[in-house]
Amino acid sequence: MTMAQYHFQNTHFITSAPNIQAMPEDSGIEIAFAGRSNAGKSSALNTLTRQKSLARTSKTPGRTQLINVFEISEGFRLIDLPGYGFAQVPEEVKKQWQKSLSEYLQDRQSLKGIVVLMDIRHPFKDTDAGLIQWAVDCELPVLALLTKSDKLKQGARKTAILKGRETAKAFGGNVRVEAFSSLKKQGLDLLQNTLVGWFDQHLENSPSDAE
Repeated sequence: MTMAQYHFQNTHFITSAPNIQAMPEDSGIEIAFAGRSNAGKSSALNTLTRQKSLARTSKTPGRTQLINVFEISEGFRLIDLPGYGFAQVPEEVKKQWQKSLSEYLQDRQSLKGIVVLMDIRHPFKDTDAGLIQWAVDCELPVLALLTKSDKLKQGARKTAILKGRETAKAFGGNVRVEAFSSLKKQGLDLLQNTLVGWFDQHLENSPSDAE
């Protein structure tokens, strides 16, 4: 399947699941989007799918503690994981979410890659680093997008990217760091190409899942 055949604009909502048990059947190929509550995750998903409100941007970050499942086409899904790291979320909710995340990362066979979104001005917080290390330990490729890159001038943006790439080396594994701006569409082609590469790679390895 070539890039032209992945019609991201056809992506549609399937379900919101409180935990891995409530998710659709564990088959096909999934790519998850994760990030702190204010990292611009919903905006990135909306930009990718050319839809203004596929992933609703909440005025209260951290309010939605559900795993949102979107389908591009049969067997190809995007997973919007709940935003983390927001102080106003009750401790009990945080613990439950951590458990769900752990189960999802470790047990979901169809998960083939993770896009971690971080504000370019405040990247690699402890929760971000923990998630990336978790993904690496699970042998999943990571695309770390430094979002809101339009907020920085070109020189500062380049410095942030280089510093981010240096930081990423410590995780080992397959971690790529790039800048992204939903507003300016910067990094959109790279995001698309990365997702297509991950889909294609696993499509070749498991043709039965794609049928």
